[in-house]
Amino acid sequence: MQRKMMMFLKSWKSNPYRKPLILQGARQVGKTYTLLEFGRIHYENVAYFNFETHPKLAETFAENIQPDYLIPILSHLANQSIIKEKTLIIFDEIQLCERALTSLKYFFESAPEYHVAAAGSLLGVAVNRAEFSFPVGKVDIQTMYPMDLEEFMLAMEESELVLQIKQSFNTNRPLPAVYHDAAMQLYRQYLIVGGMPECVMQFTQTQDYLLVRHTQDMILTGYLNDMSKYNHSNEIKKTRLVYDNITVQLSKKNTRFQYKLVKKGGRAAEFENPSNGFAFRELPRGFTEQSRSGNH
Repeated sequence: MQRKMMMFLKSWKSNPYRKPLILQGARQVGKTYTLLEFGRIHYENVAYFNFETHPKLAETFAENIQPDYLIPILSHLANQSIIKEKTLIIFDEIQLCERALTSLKYFFESAPEYHVAAAGSLLGVAVNRAEFSFPVGKVDIQTMYPMDLEEFMLAMEESELVLQIKQSFNTNRPLPAVYHDAAMQLYRQYLIVGGMPECVMQFTQTQDYLLVRHTQDMILTGYLNDMSKYNHSNEIKKTRLVYDNITVQLSKKNTRFQYKLVKKGGRAAEFENPSNGFAFRELPRGFTEQSRSGNH
């Protein structure tokens, strides 16, 4: 499936002032797939490291985070050579290793010839904010969101319709009725399916709304589990209260988030940490009203 993030990654690769990249965003929006696909197309090889599936990897960064120390070890772990300018190094689930995040600073300062991209979810919550200093100014940060309507239409093999819509917009002319009706049908489908890549892929293959809804439920369940996994114990309940109240907030005309609707007498200061860390930054665009309502 085509993702617009690819265009940004191409410009990042060719930028002479390139810094290590952190691709952040909610879970299941396609960060890992996009980085791997980008590396496959635009590099000679990809050295992929996942801190969730390979927990001992963190021990290497605990020993030393200088690039000249890390590169030979990472090459050994990946069972392939890591070549300057020709290998894309991917650190996945980097929020699980704060030392790896810190190492990005030294890749920028000491070894900018290595192309390093990291993917992470819930960075504002998972990282120990009391002990960790984010490498400000030493990394490029890009946020990835679920698929937008244009990406959804391309996944549905409607590239010609996308072109017609763009031409109509650019020339300020009405879209012919046939194209308009087709576009509205796709828009209604997008409202139900949403933009999570797994849901879109399933819908393109099956047209099964029940299957898509089940997948949406599983993704939401994963988000709920992350609240317990990454939040401090005293924040879990408050984060869940904010999360469960999102649909209520979206249904009102006032666009400001009102904590009094979360809890009687609720104030921003009471919910500041969990809401800033999870409920707002990580609420993915592209989720539908259907997937955010009902039992959630």
